[in-house]
Amino acid sequence: MPLHTTSYGDHGSRIVFCHGLFGQGRNWTQHAKALAAQHRVLLVDMPDHGRSPWSERFDFLAAADQVAELLSADDPVALVGHSMGGKTAMVLALRHPELVERLCVVDVAPVAYEHAGEFVRYIDAMLAIDLTTLADRAQADAALREAVPDDGVRGFLLQNLRREGDAWHWQPNLELLRAEIDEVGGWPAAALDGTASYDGPVLWVGGAKSRYVLDDYAAAMERYFPRVRRVTVKDAGHWVHSEQPRVFLEVLRRFVD
Repeated sequence: MPLHTTSYGDHGSRIVFCHGLFGQGRNWTQHAKALAAQHRVLLVDMPDHGRSPWSERFDFLAAADQVAELLSADDPVALVGHSMGGKTAMVLALRHPELVERLCVVDVAPVAYEHAGEFVRYIDAMLAIDLTTLADRAQADAALREAVPDDGVRGFLLQNLRREGDAWHWQPNLELLRAEIDEVGGWPAAALDGTASYDGPVLWVGGAKSRYVLDDYAAAMERYFPRVRRVTVKDAGHWVHSEQPRVFLEVLRRFVD
């Protein structure tokens, strides 16, 4: 089955957005609507997220190839990816450079991270909720509060809770993501060995308060993406585009216009 997508705009160059872990394509709706007057925007539900199909294992190469199936060399895109979606976008640009006119990577680097523990905590808390007896979303919010004290993060996670008829379900493939969290936080360096660098323009956006874009990672970024330009957004952490949406949108506009 193809990945689920949502489109905005009917003319101009094409921009494709890839969300991060626990996200959905609709996380980018505010930006998509703002860009739709000048661009054709596609929001993608990544594999094992949103309304896209689940898989049997987590694999950045497979995910990148699935997103690539939505694109065409006759109409190369500006590809934007955050966190997990940013790694997928980088892999796609490296493996299918003819599909990507330019690349925007949001608060992630082509490296393996070692601080995936917080995400395990989130997944365990989500899986611990008995959905068969869940009365409403407020009860789920209360159940997550101890493990996820931040109201914003908890609200973001709860966007994945869906009710169909009398039954609740989580949209992400939580069991798979929990089992393969090291792959989610990793980077497929060995699989990309020998792959040529991507020679298109690359915008690397990081939050000033984030742990995901550090000076130590610049060498890895420049190895794969020699035409990279780095922008750091003040007063933003990992979710740059939601914490500073107007600043992020202005930076992105200048890159794609």
